[in-house]
Amino acid sequence: MSDASDEQQAFRAVLRDLRTWDNGLATFDTDDVPDVPLVLFQRWFVEAVRAGQDEPHAMALATVDGDGRPDVRTLLLHDADERGWHFASHATSAKGRQLAARPWAALGFYWPAQGRQIRVRGAVSAAGGEESRADLAVRSTGALASALTGRQSEVLGSAEELARASQAAWERAEAEPDAPAPTWRRYVLDADEVEFFQGDARRRHVRLRYRRTDGGGWVRELLWP
Repeated sequence: MSDASDEQQAFRAVLRDLRTWDNGLATFDTDDVPDVPLVLFQRWFVEAVRAGQDEPHAMALATVDGDGRPDVRTLLLHDADERGWHFASHATSAKGRQLAARPWAALGFYWPAQGRQIRVRGAVSAAGGEESRADLAVRSTGALASALTGRQSEVLGSAEELARASQAAWERAEAEPDAPAPTWRRYVLDADEVEFFQGDARRRHVRLRYRRTDGGGWVRELLWP
């Protein structure tokens, strides 16, 4: 039997044995929700932290490339306020180029500690230079070093090349904590649709969608699971 076949069997055996939501799940009363999704998002976020959810600010960001093909990756939420959901990256990265060409995106949060997920969709705008620099200024030395290394999504020649560039970036970040990273951008997703999903052990999941109207308000509607 080939190594590939062995790996396939091991994978399937482990996959079949996995269980979902063996822990206690949260409840969700859709009759007692705020008028706007931001408030509910912030409430659920705080509850996820208190429930012990690891890295609740980690989220999937989905964009579309020039051929109309979807692309997705995981990154960190930087803020959520009246303007929208904030994140950051290099304008020259794959996601940066995709957002410049097609400024729409979707976010996905999954918090298994409570069996919850949130989906956010809407238009994305890039913040100006001053706000982007301020975003980077409050982050760690490592974050600045990574931003200074740059060249995100480009083909890498070798691990040694990365090690040299990273070491130089770390040294500069430590010596110049306000060093500029010209391609760093803060982005804001202005949602027109936000869905809150509460898992149920009997698969009677609760799905509540907020949808923005033409007048700028929000309507709420339940969805079949």
